[in-house]
Amino acid sequence: MTPDASRWRSAADYDHVEVSTASDIAWEWLRRNEAYDKDFQDWDGAKADADAGPLTDVIRQRWGLRFPGRSAP
Repeated sequence: MTPDASRWRSAADYDHVEVSTASDIAWEWLRRNEAYDKDFQDWDGAKADADAGPLTDVIRQRWGLRFPGRSAP
């Protein structure tokens, strides 16, 4: 996914960055990263088809992420 660079000089488009947390900025970076996007697609497919454990370990190590289970009601 290539970001639209046609309006990169518009300061108003980046006003939200001033109130963003480190997690927000990290997520914005990750969601634009093609390598992460591919890893996530592979993980999502493995999760639906079989045991995603080994791929989850790879993603955790490569991207510093973890995928906790769903929260209890």
